[in-house]
Amino acid sequence: MSQIDWIVLVITLTAIIAYGLYKSRTSRDLEGYFLSNRSMPWYLVLLSIMGTQASAITFLSAPGQAFTDGMRFVQYYFGLPIAMVILCITFVPLFNKVKVFTAYEFLEKRFDLKTRTFTSFLFLLSRGLSTGISIYAPSIILSSLLGWDIFWTNIVMGGLLIIYTVSGGAKAVAYTQQLQLVIIFIGMFVAGYCIVHYLPAGVSFTDALKVSGASGKLNVITTGISSKGFDWKDKYNIISGVIGGFFLALSYFGTDQSQVGRYLTAKDNKESRIGLLMNGLVKVPMQFMILLLGAMLFTFYQFNDSPVFFNKAVAERAMETPYRDSLQQLENRFHTLQSSQQQISREYVIGNKESYKDSLQLGAGKLAAIQKEYKTVLQKALPGDDTSDTNYIFLRFVVDFLPRGIVGLLIAIIFLAAWGSIAAALNSLASCTMVDFHLRFRGVKYDKANIEQCADEYRVSKYYTLAWGIFSVVTAEFATGMGSLIEAVNILGSLFYGVILGIFLVAFYLKRVGSHAVFIAAILGELVVIAFFLLDKYQVIGLGFLWLNVVGAVAVVLLALFLQLFFPKPATELALSD
Repeated sequence: MSQIDWIVLVITLTAIIAYGLYKSRTSRDLEGYFLSNRSMPWYLVLLSIMGTQASAITFLSAPGQAFTDGMRFVQYYFGLPIAMVILCITFVPLFNKVKVFTAYEFLEKRFDLKTRTFTSFLFLLSRGLSTGISIYAPSIILSSLLGWDIFWTNIVMGGLLIIYTVSGGAKAVAYTQQLQLVIIFIGMFVAGYCIVHYLPAGVSFTDALKVSGASGKLNVITTGISSKGFDWKDKYNIISGVIGGFFLALSYFGTDQSQVGRYLTAKDNKESRIGLLMNGLVKVPMQFMILLLGAMLFTFYQFNDSPVFFNKAVAERAMETPYRDSLQQLENRFHTLQSSQQQISREYVIGNKESYKDSLQLGAGKLAAIQKEYKTVLQKALPGDDTSDTNYIFLRFVVDFLPRGIVGLLIAIIFLAAWGSIAAALNSLASCTMVDFHLRFRGVKYDKANIEQCADEYRVSKYYTLAWGIFSVVTAEFATGMGSLIEAVNILGSLFYGVILGIFLVAFYLKRVGSHAVFIAAILGELVVIAFFLLDKYQVIGLGFLWLNVVGAVAVVLLALFLQLFFPKPATELALSD
């Protein structure tokens, strides 16, 4: 990067951090540190919810996902608006009614301590691991730009995030996310404009869409149904998106403390509900636009020279190995074929030759085959290195083609997205540890009446935030080689979210099921999910990861109903009406 890019990057990040810490300076107790004193208006709740979702993984990996696999990933979000409605009807009023710090407090009121503790543990494990992956994402940028070893970049990035989150708490997260999202949307618009602007003369935005569509990148709606019937292994289609995506969204927003903690900061039920409903309205279009960037970037490289492998640092190291000649030959083949592909693209658009459509698709397939062969050689040249470049595609375009100053801004955007989501995750991990374990097992209940008694807990909470930050950094050190990060983090969540959701569904809707039945059902349900995941991994069965959320939730509900036959009816029932 140029000097002006570094100046833009440093100024943007410093200003955001200073603003967040300034706005959070009054949060000096647990309710302020974790829930912003339950004072946030709906628009800040909305921005905080969106900012927590929109991690660096979203802006770094999603365009690359569309570049390689098309836009069908957007179907993953089709169940989200329905989930928002269910949350507003059931989850929000109940959580606000009992004034919980964490979602898992509710489970002790409904069931017992062991169910609360087990569910909170599942959340801590899943969110702690996924936060490590989220730290790895911006570390990729530092590693690529500065040539640093990824081990040290994870430590630097994690250290900065820990300092920021420990200092500010939930209010710093909420207020900085407000500015972060504004800057993020501006930056992504600028990136999209530049992609279209750098297309050859005579190639319009509409023409670019035409090329993307002809190359199979605008596959927004896919059914997953072939001549052999429905493909359960197909990860992204409208059926798995609506059903599996609904279960995943309901669990993520309804039971994951990193999201529940965002709308518990609202003033009242109304503000929480508006924030969630607005999120349901804007999330799908937002993700559509981010994926469209990737589809347009694919078109851009149909008219401009593209690297055969987008992770420049790894490619350069591989050229220093005995496999240099093999890699060079593949590069030469790639660029020769690419020149032909560029000519076909021009004829298809500018020459208006519809007959070139099949040639365009055939050429794209051949180029992809060479890239796959190149990665196979890379694995031999650099065993143990990350040979998936999906996460580097958008970053490489930013660094290679955008004007000075804009590069710094877009790199800052990816950092801001990382900081917003990771800070919210660390804050939620610390809140669960403090409330569900530290305070609970000390026998202390935090409320306004015993604020003085809990004064020390505010300071201890910062140590828990620090501890989870260190755990996440250690996890990030093992994130290399996971492929598309946006897929990896969602696969990881799907291993746990369905079971957690199933516990809450029993709590809300099956009042005759008691604690012993649901606790055993949750353990068995988690084992069922892991079994399905392993069977799919080793290709014994074919099942897309979104369906794991359905499997987990349904397994817990059915098992709990069955097991309750062997236990007495609960003596007391928590009132579930608002």
